[in-house]
Amino acid sequence: MTTSWLDQSIMHTRGIGRERSIVTHELTEAKQGTFHFTIGPYSQPVMTVKPGDRIVVETRDAFDGKVKTEQDLPSKVLTMPFVNPQNGPIMVEGAEPGDTLAVHIESMAPRGPNPRGTCCMIPQFGALSGTAFTALLGDSLPEITRKIDVDEEGVYWSKRVTLPYRPHIGTLSCSPEIDSINSLTPDQHGGNMDLPDMGPGSITYLPVRTPGARLFIGDAHACQGDGEVCGTAVEYPSLTTIRVDLVKGWTLEWPRLETAGMIMAIGSARPLEDATRIAYKELVLWMEAEYGYDRWDAYMMLSQCGKVRLGNFVDPKYTVGAGILKTYLVP
Repeated sequence: MTTSWLDQSIMHTRGIGRERSIVTHELTEAKQGTFHFTIGPYSQPVMTVKPGDRIVVETRDAFDGKVKTEQDLPSKVLTMPFVNPQNGPIMVEGAEPGDTLAVHIESMAPRGPNPRGTCCMIPQFGALSGTAFTALLGDSLPEITRKIDVDEEGVYWSKRVTLPYRPHIGTLSCSPEIDSINSLTPDQHGGNMDLPDMGPGSITYLPVRTPGARLFIGDAHACQGDGEVCGTAVEYPSLTTIRVDLVKGWTLEWPRLETAGMIMAIGSARPLEDATRIAYKELVLWMEAEYGYDRWDAYMMLSQCGKVRLGNFVDPKYTVGAGILKTYLVP
């Protein structure tokens, strides 16, 4: 990550907090108190920050810390749907419906004296299992819990395999206007997108639909493959540092993402092809509105150079990001 691209980012060039001195806030487990399993306008705010502020957040793992050993089976220690605990809501001064909240993930570190991640196969969950939405008469797949040592150098899957430590936030949201949506479900508000690009160095742009934006964050992953195929990533408790800003009057229908080299529009739906359609439609409209492309030229060109990232195809709705390299967006 270089400073230069951040200086040229949408967040920096259009955010109202760019000239402010940065104030750092700490959202510890103790300060959070009650973690949330729904994302909506009805929960009590945990803090208020200003555009441009930094927040250091202690997130819990997706299992709320209840899966402690490989002998702990999810069906025995978890109560569905009380998973994916969220920090927040964090209020941002001046945020109003029709604005966009920018969330720059600065860093993510494993938390705890001996950090371990958890990956589970859970009954009736996962892309290759029968579920409530994909009804099958066959038996459930075996229930397995795996504990994995994690540090900032690697994810130690086995004696044979060390996976790269590539952390990201699985669930990032502003509150919907009226609905309270469970923290497993992604939608227009953001939610459980499980998009691997949403890690350190990225900026996520979320539509603001309630006063104060009401930012929720949680579900840190130490690493994850495209699709999160078994249903869980390497879920771990994290110390995640974010910086927030506000883009006034930039009205989005769906979340967007920016990195040093790419912009990406994000869609969530079932079936998977509809999530892809949403993402590509939003990308075409973005290119037309802000990068000087004719709509049909953008549509045809994306057929040649568009990039697709599969976030999840295991959650109640599937998530797809459609992106284009910034080299194609220069004036």
